[in-house]
Amino acid sequence: MNVTVNREPMEVEEKDPTVRSLLSDKNLPDKSIVVAINGEVVRREAWDDHKLHADDEIEIVHAVAGGSDELIIAGEVFSSRLFLGTGKYDDSETMNDALEASGTEMVTVAIRYMDLDGGRSVLHELDLSKYRLLPNTAGAYTAERAIRMANLAREATGTNWLKLEVIGDESTLWPDTAATIEATKRLTDDGFIVLPYTSPDLVAALRLEEAGAATVMPLASPIGSGQGMPDWSAVHRIAERISVPVVVDAGIGVPSEASLSMELGADAVLVNTAIAKADDPIRMSRAMKLGVEAGRLSRLAGRMPVSAAAIPSSPTKGVPA
Repeated sequence: MNVTVNREPMEVEEKDPTVRSLLSDKNLPDKSIVVAINGEVVRREAWDDHKLHADDEIEIVHAVAGGSDELIIAGEVFSSRLFLGTGKYDDSETMNDALEASGTEMVTVAIRYMDLDGGRSVLHELDLSKYRLLPNTAGAYTAERAIRMANLAREATGTNWLKLEVIGDESTLWPDTAATIEATKRLTDDGFIVLPYTSPDLVAALRLEEAGAATVMPLASPIGSGQGMPDWSAVHRIAERISVPVVVDAGIGVPSEASLSMELGADAVLVNTAIAKADDPIRMSRAMKLGVEAGRLSRLAGRMPVSAAAIPSSPTKGVPA
């Protein structure tokens, strides 16, 4: 059977080949790759059952280190690993200048009732040729409410990408993970690309991946708190186990915390308040960009081994008496 893989013809001799068997035959890694057949992304959980057919056009892509270190979410490529929110800025000019300084390619927008007295939508303030919109369901406290908001967002923005938020506690804005998992399953079945906000809990992250989430977005600390990352090991655990991209969302206050997120294995971070409420949002936006880049480079470089004892940097032989 003849197929095309990454624009090159290939003969597959196996009877009833699947995506999984093709990857195994080519000794390709199981993680950090995306497979699309005839233009449609095949989700990882379907690789065992998705059969290949003659003349299929197969694309296998991954992120590589170096100058083209790209992030892939649901088959879409991003060169920036810093996502920004659009809320809390003093004015639209400051917001746009901050977005520009950050180099971001994806921004979140909230869905709210229209101001009947003539208020402008944030969509009128954004250059939509520069950014992928990521509507969110902020303010939803049930799966049903989040799904309703998601459908309104899709209609209002024309995108099926969604940052899913289902809040479980009003005072901390801590996510309701059970409701988030339920909503993720239903929205994915309805054709949404779901990026769910969740707690820094490994099991919740695994269940969200099983539910079809395009990413998992654990919080560093409560939304808007700027507390940073009190439990840094939680993000590391999730990043080590999850195959879809991990985006640290909420609580980052300064660039060093964004950098730490990346060093721990996160694929991206989403920042809003730390930039919008900084004394100089434009400068902070630039700093966050550099923090994310530094953390990513550090992760790719690999840190030195940790030693319980001091290890001299200079030669120990030949020291003058």
